[in-house]
Amino acid sequence: MAESDKDDLISIIEEEEEDMDIPEAMPLMPVRDVVIFTDMLLPLFVGRKKSVRAVEEAVANDGFLMLVTQQDPGNENPKPEEIFSVGTVGRVIRMLKLPDGRLKALVQGVAKARVVEYVRKRSWYHVKISLIEDQPVPENDLTLEALKRNVREYSEKIMTLRGEMSSDVGAILESIEEPGKLADLVASNLKLKIQESQMILEITDPVERLRKVNELLSREVDLSAMQAKIQSDVKDEISKSQRDYYLREQVRAIHRELGEMDEKALEIEEYKRRIKKARMGKDAREEAEKQLRRLEQMHPDAAEASIVRNYLDWLVELPWQKATKDHFDIPGAKKILDEDHFGLDKVKERILEYLSVRKLNSETKGPILCFVGPPGVGKTSLGRAISKAMRRKFFRISLGGVRDEAEIRGHRRTYIGAMPGRILQGLKQCGSHNPVFMMDEIDKLGSDFRGDPSSALLEALDPEQNANFSDHYLNLSFDLSRVMFILTANMTDTIPSALLDRMEVIRLSGYTEEEKMGIAEKHLLPRQIKENGLKPKNLSIADKAMRQIINEYTSEAGVRNLEREIGSICRKVARKLAEGGKGPFSITRASLQKYLGIPQYYPEMDQEESQVGLSTGLAWTEVGGDVLYIEVSLFSGKGDLLITGQIGEVMQESARAAVTYARANMDRWGVDESFFENQDIHIHVPAGAIPKDGPSAGVAIAAALISVMTGRAVNKYVAMTGEITLRGRVLPIGGLKEKALGALRGGIRTVILPEKNKKDLSEIPANLKRKMKFITVRHMDEVLPIALEEASTKKKSAVRKKPSSKPPKAVEA
Repeated sequence: MAESDKDDLISIIEEEEEDMDIPEAMPLMPVRDVVIFTDMLLPLFVGRKKSVRAVEEAVANDGFLMLVTQQDPGNENPKPEEIFSVGTVGRVIRMLKLPDGRLKALVQGVAKARVVEYVRKRSWYHVKISLIEDQPVPENDLTLEALKRNVREYSEKIMTLRGEMSSDVGAILESIEEPGKLADLVASNLKLKIQESQMILEITDPVERLRKVNELLSREVDLSAMQAKIQSDVKDEISKSQRDYYLREQVRAIHRELGEMDEKALEIEEYKRRIKKARMGKDAREEAEKQLRRLEQMHPDAAEASIVRNYLDWLVELPWQKATKDHFDIPGAKKILDEDHFGLDKVKERILEYLSVRKLNSETKGPILCFVGPPGVGKTSLGRAISKAMRRKFFRISLGGVRDEAEIRGHRRTYIGAMPGRILQGLKQCGSHNPVFMMDEIDKLGSDFRGDPSSALLEALDPEQNANFSDHYLNLSFDLSRVMFILTANMTDTIPSALLDRMEVIRLSGYTEEEKMGIAEKHLLPRQIKENGLKPKNLSIADKAMRQIINEYTSEAGVRNLEREIGSICRKVARKLAEGGKGPFSITRASLQKYLGIPQYYPEMDQEESQVGLSTGLAWTEVGGDVLYIEVSLFSGKGDLLITGQIGEVMQESARAAVTYARANMDRWGVDESFFENQDIHIHVPAGAIPKDGPSAGVAIAAALISVMTGRAVNKYVAMTGEITLRGRVLPIGGLKEKALGALRGGIRTVILPEKNKKDLSEIPANLKRKMKFITVRHMDEVLPIALEEASTKKKSAVRKKPSSKPPKAVEA
């Protein structure tokens, strides 16, 4: 705008201010992102239809327009309750229609007013207002004069820090004497939040309004000073960086003149030497040389230079061709395995087979073994023994709870703090590309939005693919075919089938009492004596005492708790020696309770005698086998079936099949056909807090139910396992070895199992077969004579009839 136009505009405003009659009703235009104060002159771009109609209506009449700030700047169509009630009456000085349909209006704040009523709301807002007058100002008030002077000084200081100070601005500030107008002028030029500006607008006391502006000015001065300091520091840093770069270039030029090498050149030469020494593949060497050329062209302090250095360090430190020499002394390896582990003959045999094949064919690929078994059976320690026998490096990672795919494949180099996956990290730490690499808890892998680690392991654990394993960080192929991967799991149910297919599963079922005795004597007791600062002569534990610890103080498939109990005895003996006691200390069965307290478990069954309706089944769990009691009771009812004990759907179906079989053959056991018409059946599996599922309890449920029907007790020393069909056939089950060990711990003497599981008896240890009797059956007719005792005079069925010679209702097809 030219100077003449400014003068004309000012003269127009002054003429209109001399005679200004503000009406009580006028159009209202909501404004956003700004609060308009009195005497404020500013251009507004109007685009909303309601706002355009309001401005046009104001111009068509007397030019007055109520300008009120809306509460939410993002609201395109604010309702009356979403607009502040206090605003400024403005006058449209000029208006210009733009080609896109918008308006450009020059408005001036005239007076402060409050919206009383919305008269029109449809096409545009038309409101009734009431003017707000400022309160009177005291004269000759020194506090007020000091406040005005303070506001002027703060304002000038802010303008100076922003670089906007001029003599005209200072003159304008000095010319305003009214505190209200001074407060409005300063507030309209401060970068305040909408709520703060609206609060100042609504204050009717000019002195109070000026005091509030003074507080906000004080804060703004601090912010502006801090901003100026930050800008100055950045400028100084840039200048320092430029100066340092110039000096470094001068130093390099001096070194070149003297025939010496600077630090950067030495670093580049060192990388070249290490790349050559690493003996990496062709692709990896080309990538390393490419990154080295990039580093050579970079400034040493560049942000990307550290990323390239880190990448090169990984490339040159990975064991591309480094390997340990395998030890192929088969008898020596067998001796090492026997020294470190008692039993586990099948696992040891597999390791010796691998060593034998490697001895005959050095190019064979490493196996992917998966040890599956309950906790404490020696899965992890067995991996260490294998590495020791083969004289290979050993590395272990735990996969329990891992949910990020990058843990296996690594991060891409574009991410800050990127690094290779845990497989390459382990190889770098080992310093060889053929270690024994153990991955614990493969069955506890997770997955979420960051990827599926189990899918990432497919490539690493596939012998046909892992020769070209690709890590996201390296983005190069690395040969994992020489690595001997050993994985551990408590169960295979949660391992994806595609991943399980790549493994050779070896099951470790648990230890018998004799095996635990041997482990305790050869490994656990000597280790605990050493760890607790004792000498072998200080402590001895009798065989009977050790058996009592195994049977009455622990109940597990492994030996972890057994070692804890032995460690507890060693600590108590160590305390006695430290207090001046004299050894040696001999722990016998009689003195054991002084060291370990009362027994926690009892090897015999919970029931004191054989009972009607109580049978013993066998269960498989993640921590080994265990006995499973089945209780059946009858009570008055309508023949309904009730099943409790937190039983899964498969086990419930097995229970229904058992009930159907029993009811279909009642006449065979001399039970009247109306026996169940007025009685309900309740089947309960104790330990209701533990979920149970599976079909193998069918035989035990049928035996307990027939026991109730006939009044014959179930032999408490007999346990049974097997799936039952509607026709009474006994189908095979899994986990026989674990169940047999659980039965032995529970005091069972006879185990009834399906005929088709007879082949699995070869896996049962010989000493276990000597202690227990295993009977195979095909049909329930073979189970009942073994499981049920002869009926006594006290235990008779409530309803009986003479045994029938007729064939059963349901016969085997």
